[in-house]
Amino acid sequence: PEDAFDPAAVHYVATWKHPPGALAGLPHLKAIFSLGAGVDHVFDDPDLPDVPVARVVDPDLTMRMSEWVLLHVLLHHRQQAMYDWQQSQKIWDEDRDQPAAKDVRVGVMGLGELGADAARKLDMVGFDVAGWARSRHRLEGIRSFVGDADLDAFLARTDILVCLLPLTPQTRGLLDAKLFGKLARDGRLGGPILLNAGRGGLQKEADILAALESGVLKAAVLDVFETEPLPQDSPLWTHPRVTISPHNSAISHHDSIAAAIARQIRAFERGEALGNVVDRGKQY
Repeated sequence: PEDAFDPAAVHYVATWKHPPGALAGLPHLKAIFSLGAGVDHVFDDPDLPDVPVARVVDPDLTMRMSEWVLLHVLLHHRQQAMYDWQQSQKIWDEDRDQPAAKDVRVGVMGLGELGADAARKLDMVGFDVAGWARSRHRLEGIRSFVGDADLDAFLARTDILVCLLPLTPQTRGLLDAKLFGKLARDGRLGGPILLNAGRGGLQKEADILAALESGVLKAAVLDVFETEPLPQDSPLWTHPRVTISPHNSAISHHDSIAAAIARQIRAFERGEALGNVVDRGKQY
């Protein structure tokens, strides 16, 4: 059963996928906090109160996402799946080409807190890193592409595509056959590789599978899906060139998230501006 409470006593809400309309009866609500980096679930509520919506920006969550990105970029860069197979077959092959990180072009889509940190860490490892976002972001030493006008050029220079975009009406279904076909074909890894840890609604899974079968994509690493949990009958589960993680690329500790929200509330109550407020028009 639901706990009884006085709606008039609620000033702040921390939410993850609340039922539509659940916040409409809180007359003194001051702000809404999303319990995670994404906020698309908040804007799914047609009766969302007209108060600020803030994202959680937490160093622990950011670090965990960068760990996930680095892990999978390095696994593909160093061809670990192939070496795992060679080990299973007791094959010793010293002659396979191993490009240097500087010769592998990684493109990061989405340059918010998570994307910017991942891009910086990839750059530190030595990859040829570029970023793309809807608006201008300046990251030292990292080339930035902006908006629709730059998207094709960004894709054409990308061997490993890392997607950390928010889900908005403009980005829904962006990872599709048309986009995959624009990725670099002249890279050192034998074909483009997709990593998506943004939102499942960004990708068209039928197009991912078709691109893998046709060779347009060499491999895909997916942490998010159109339907979650991923249905048992999804062919993604058993595809030999798909790696799946259960939407846990950047799960931060509950205590860390609670502390970050508490800091925001205390600052706001002191009269300071609320941080990490979402633009309702852009939904990020």
